[in-house]
Amino acid sequence: MTIELKKLTKRFGDLTAVDAIDLTVGEGEVLCLLGPSGCGKTTTLRMVAGLEWANDGDVILAGNRVNDIAPRDRNVAMSFQFYALYPSLTVAENLAYPLHAESMSKAEIDAKVAETAAVLQLEGILDRLPGQLAEGEKQRVAVGRSIIRDPNCFLFDEPLSRLDVQLREVMRGEIKSVLQGLSRPTVIVTHDQLEALTMADRIAVMRDGRIEQVDTPHTIFQKPANLFVAGFIGTPQMNLVPATFTEMSDATNARFAVEGGQTLSITVDPAAADLNQGDPVTLGIRPRNIDIVREQVEDGLSSVIDIVEPMGAETLAHMNDGKHDIRVVTDWQTPVEEGDTVHVRFQPGATHIFGQDGTAVRAS
Repeated sequence: MTIELKKLTKRFGDLTAVDAIDLTVGEGEVLCLLGPSGCGKTTTLRMVAGLEWANDGDVILAGNRVNDIAPRDRNVAMSFQFYALYPSLTVAENLAYPLHAESMSKAEIDAKVAETAAVLQLEGILDRLPGQLAEGEKQRVAVGRSIIRDPNCFLFDEPLSRLDVQLREVMRGEIKSVLQGLSRPTVIVTHDQLEALTMADRIAVMRDGRIEQVDTPHTIFQKPANLFVAGFIGTPQMNLVPATFTEMSDATNARFAVEGGQTLSITVDPAAADLNQGDPVTLGIRPRNIDIVREQVEDGLSSVIDIVEPMGAETLAHMNDGKHDIRVVTDWQTPVEEGDTVHVRFQPGATHIFGQDGTAVRAS
């Protein structure tokens, strides 16, 4: 069982919501569609389910083109952002509802309900109505109603968006554990990067209806393909510093001129050797890959601490010299005070280079 999208396109009048995307989700794979609001991720999910018709391209489920097939005949299980539970039915009846269309006997339905309830720890609330449930319990019932069937694929639209922070953490683990036991392709739509990074086998980052990068969570984080992915993935956000390439000091070290008269000498990807002197670039460095030092160094920048945000075991310091806003995450024991002039060093090999077109300058 797989999901294949080929040049899939959806237009609403003059607006192209999804722009000729290609994507494959393998059997047993969990893929997250991640991106800001309005990027086209939910529209893509709805086209897979048949709730939106594609203007161009193909949706192929389990090897069959389903563009012209009604939603009820696509055999997909979809869990919505709003739980969509029947308020007058008990938890057991809500779980059983999708099975009535499959001509199963009462004994078979009862067995499936019991099995699903055990997986999601719902045994103690099977006789309750949705109005008597906590938010986390409602979410588990909604997930259970999806997985109780044997569909071609599972689709989840912002499954945790209505939960508080603590419940989200619990449910991320529970849903991931359940999905690992299924042999069907799963697509999860979310705007929460933590959900995507922790739950997905692969992530497809979307912007303006297009897919910017598809890869494993680790690769998306460590090797962003362009400036958008670099700035979107990671908390706190990656620092993006405009600069000009000066020269290669040797095979892996380069010098850059930074606005304001400062220069940087840093270890970089060997592909930087393909840059020409004077080429404008953007240097990307994550806040946790910067060290605060007390003496000025040529592989770093000097600036003034503008804001200090304690974060428990860590401290987030915002540095601003009027030209650049640099975020640095340091150990809480490192003394940083607002108004201090400090120097920061970029850790060797941790700097990303993006060319004038926004694409990463990288050998592999």
